[in-house]
Amino acid sequence: MPAVETRDLGRVYAGGVRALEGLSLSIERGEVRGLLGPNGAGKTTLVRILSTILLPSEGQAFVLGHDVVRDTAAVRAAIGIVFGGDKGLYPKLTARQTLDYWAALYRVPIEQTRRKVPALLDRVGLATRADDRVETYSRGMKQRLHLARGLIGDAKVLFLDEPTIGMDPIAARDFRALIGELRGEGRTILLTTHDMAEAEAVCDRVALIDHGRLLAVETPESLSRLVSQHERIDFEGDDQIVQAVQDLPGVVAVKPVLPTGFRVEVADADIVHSVLALLVEQGVTSVNTSRPSLEEVYVHVVGDRGLKV
Repeated sequence: MPAVETRDLGRVYAGGVRALEGLSLSIERGEVRGLLGPNGAGKTTLVRILSTILLPSEGQAFVLGHDVVRDTAAVRAAIGIVFGGDKGLYPKLTARQTLDYWAALYRVPIEQTRRKVPALLDRVGLATRADDRVETYSRGMKQRLHLARGLIGDAKVLFLDEPTIGMDPIAARDFRALIGELRGEGRTILLTTHDMAEAEAVCDRVALIDHGRLLAVETPESLSRLVSQHERIDFEGDDQIVQAVQDLPGVVAVKPVLPTGFRVEVADADIVHSVLALLVEQGVTSVNTSRPSLEEVYVHVVGDRGLKV
C-alpha cells in the first residue's frame, strides 16, 4: 500500500478555476518525493487536500490507506504539516510552549511530551532559544520550529512546503541532512520546492506538475535524460571556431559563458559527436560536456513562464 495515493484527483474553485485535473500520483512508504511546478500549478492545492484542509471536487486521495474525505481523523493523526511562514505559530509563545500546545492537540501523553519537546528542539537546533518568544525568531528559526511542530505527533507522513526558505546556507544544509535522517526512520516526505539543488540533493523522485496536471515523475537523474538532446558542450575558442560550430547541422545555438568560454546547445544527442570532432579538428583543447541541471529540465518541461526557478 502506498503512503500517499491520488486517483484522478480534481479541484475546481469558485468561478470555475480548475487547480487540479485528473491527477493520479503514488508515493511509496519511506520515499522523499519532490513536487515541482510554477506558481499556480496546483502544488499547494494538492497538499491541502492530502492534509484534509481542502475537499477535492472529484477523484480520491488516500494517506496510509485512509480516505482523506471519509477517514479525516485517521489521516490527521498520521501526518505532519510544515507550511512555513507564520501559520501555526503564535508570536507571544515560546518555542517550548508552542510544542507543548501542539502536543496537546495531537493528544500526546504528558510524560511523552516532557521527553519529546526538548529532544525535538535540540534536533532542530533551537535548544538554546527554547524559552524565547517566537516573535524574536528569524524566518529560518521559524522554519525549524515548524518542522519540530510537524514531528511532535510522531507523523508517519510529512508535508513540507518550501522548508528551507529564509535559512542561511549552513542551516539549509543541516535541514536537508535532517530530512535524510527522517527518511532513514521510515517516514514518507512530500516536499514542495523551487530549489533545484535541494530537490536533487534530498529527493528519491521528483514530480513535475503544471496547470493541475502531472507532467512527469522521475528520479532527478533520469529527468535530465528527458532533455538529453540538449546536452551541454562548453569550450574555449575564438570567433572563427564559434562560427564553424554554428554552421554545423543540428546546432541550435552557441552562447558565451563566463569568463571566456562558449556553450553549445544541440537539437539531438547524436549531434554531440560531430561538434566534438570539429572542436578537436580546430585544435580546441578545453572542452567539457555535461547533462542539463534539474533547473534546465524544469524550464524545458514546464516552459519558461518568467519564473525564478
